[in-house]
Amino acid sequence: MGATGGMSGAGARALLKTVKVETRLFLRDSATVVFGVLFPAGLLLGLGAVPALREPSAETGGLRAIDVWAPTALVFGMVMIAVQHVPAVIATYRERGVLRRLSTTPAHPGTVLLAQMLVAFASVVVSAVLMVLLAWAVLDIAPPERPLEFVVAFVVGYAALLGIGLVSAAVARTSSAANQIGTSLFVALMFFGGAFLPRVLMPEVLREAGEFVPPGLQALTSAWSAEAGEVTATAGGQPFWWQIAVMAVVAAGASATAAKLFRWE
Repeated sequence: MGATGGMSGAGARALLKTVKVETRLFLRDSATVVFGVLFPAGLLLGLGAVPALREPSAETGGLRAIDVWAPTALVFGMVMIAVQHVPAVIATYRERGVLRRLSTTPAHPGTVLLAQMLVAFASVVVSAVLMVLLAWAVLDIAPPERPLEFVVAFVVGYAALLGIGLVSAAVARTSSAANQIGTSLFVALMFFGGAFLPRVLMPEVLREAGEFVPPGLQALTSAWSAEAGEVTATAGGQPFWWQIAVMAVVAAGASATAAKLFRWE
């Protein structure tokens, strides 16, 4: 038991050290910091500067367009980090032989992958907190009405995105390939998930499909504001917890697929 405890302690220290290294590398990547962490808040504030979007509208049930659209801004950072940043970093490590070299040392490459995912998750949390606070302080957009459900939708939705990103990381042998796959996934998820166009303007079939496309924008919207959720929901839309269950299944299935396909070199 003492040996096991020592190994556990050593593993924890190795993970902490790796997290610090990955955090420094993340912060040096200015493009990811800007578009993955700062862009959602900046985008929402920019749209909030348009007077027409701050006026209540009958089409949105008396809400302002900016109130309905707020959760969508958050999705930009979530998708960018999960399906573009994480796979590109992992593919770069594989391409440069970092993972292969680590597999022959006591510092298992799995520690690097776990640290990378922890740093990525921390970045989307910072992005979300920053956006919610600035939206409240500057645009008078109330924080999520149901914070617990919002956190669940955020975490499970991000897990589904990350699972898809890890499948990309598993099959992409080079950073260039990872970037190409990531860009395609970003466009597809944002379009079919209802983030590029206001959901109220999308055809019914796309709005229905969007309820099952990670990260589950409709679930995030409903948890943030019941009124906004009613505006964007389809007729006979899926219940909140059913959407969460779908995201959880996507997360589990994609992660299992990624684990099966993953290669260190």
